[in-house]
Amino acid sequence: MNSPVISIPPRSPPVQNVTDILVAASVNSSSSILFADGEVEVVIEQGVQHVELKLEARHYKQASFASHLLHCLRALKVPTWQGLDIQPQDVRIYKVSGSLTNAVFFVSSSSLPAPRTVLLRIYGPSSGSLISRVRELHALHVLSSEYRIGPRVYGTFENGRIEEYFDSTTLSASDLRDPKISRWIGARMAELHSVDIEAIEGTSQDSRGEGKGWEIGAKKNVKSWIHPAREVLALPAVSDALREELDLDRFMHDWERYMQWLASVDDVTKRSRRVYAHNDTQYGNLLLLNKRNENLPEHRQIIVVDFEYASPNPASFDIANHFHEWTANYHRETPHILDCTRYPSKQERYNFYLAYLEHGTVSPDGRPLPKFELVGLLPDLDAQVRAWSPASHAMWTIWGIVQAREDIENEVEDPEFDYIGYSRCRLAAFRRELDELGIVGAAND
Repeated sequence: MNSPVISIPPRSPPVQNVTDILVAASVNSSSSILFADGEVEVVIEQGVQHVELKLEARHYKQASFASHLLHCLRALKVPTWQGLDIQPQDVRIYKVSGSLTNAVFFVSSSSLPAPRTVLLRIYGPSSGSLISRVRELHALHVLSSEYRIGPRVYGTFENGRIEEYFDSTTLSASDLRDPKISRWIGARMAELHSVDIEAIEGTSQDSRGEGKGWEIGAKKNVKSWIHPAREVLALPAVSDALREELDLDRFMHDWERYMQWLASVDDVTKRSRRVYAHNDTQYGNLLLLNKRNENLPEHRQIIVVDFEYASPNPASFDIANHFHEWTANYHRETPHILDCTRYPSKQERYNFYLAYLEHGTVSPDGRPLPKFELVGLLPDLDAQVRAWSPASHAMWTIWGIVQAREDIENEVEDPEFDYIGYSRCRLAAFRRELDELGIVGAAND
């Protein structure tokens, strides 16, 4: 295994030059138990092996941790980990990252060549305010079992899960700009967007559709995260100057005005169709297989992981969110600052769009559309992406404030990732884009 370059980005930990990764599950229905006093949610899925065992991430270097982990692997019947020849001292545990959302480890054995590497994910105590582990696990099951998107979850334990691992390398910030890789990402996104939302959401015939069985994720997240964000800014350690700068009353005023404007331009017939969206296609969540399977299309070399924030959304929102990730570099000295000059050019956007449309657009009779017809769709798609672009900034603005809670409460002066700085950056971009779209008064009221 190569040594990774590790950083702490805002959502999912990108890992450079690591041989492998990640996820999915087998589930039909779900249940959860929420522990008190900051404990994490216990997520149990029907059809997924579960063991009543808890692993403490901070103890991962201790011998007892390896012993408990080995017991967990055997109890979950993880393939090739059943051999009694494997002893706790043979278990190699490599910490990939540690953040508020997860602690992630690669687990292998030095005793036998047979036991495969697996990924160990231990949930963070603060993640429940931003994501639903129940929904995430269910989505991973449907994606892997019905659509062959993402790997599998071997099983769960009280505060985490064991996941499949791929021989792969995480993409870098510069990789997103490679025209060929960008086309592959576009094709993979189109495949994800072909997933039946109702299958993920588990709706009935009477509860299907937007506003009935499910809500648009961008809107739902802002609505559900705004209250915990207000609680963070009300903490005694937050200065009046910061409260004024991040002014959530003004933000919600701008957001509501933007939503009114968006309702007048949003068009599901012009590529803003509702899809099951990843919502977090940053380079750290995109893997490139180290060895291509020649029996699969070349774009399948890209593996998309970490579906924690996946939800129904307009396709144009998911694409817009991905384009904003072109402006991020989570491995530089200021990883929380987005560089808007790195936003994809028209040519780069159209390169992505064509691959996306080629893998997700058919004629009424089911035949693939010829390229000249696809080219004719590009301006409308680009306009819808631009219209939904501020929603990405708005959502991650509020997210960053919520994520900053632990650092603020503990008065951390030099956090590993500056979540408040990230929120400042996204809020400024939100206001700038509203102004560019001509949403009068939203940026200056």
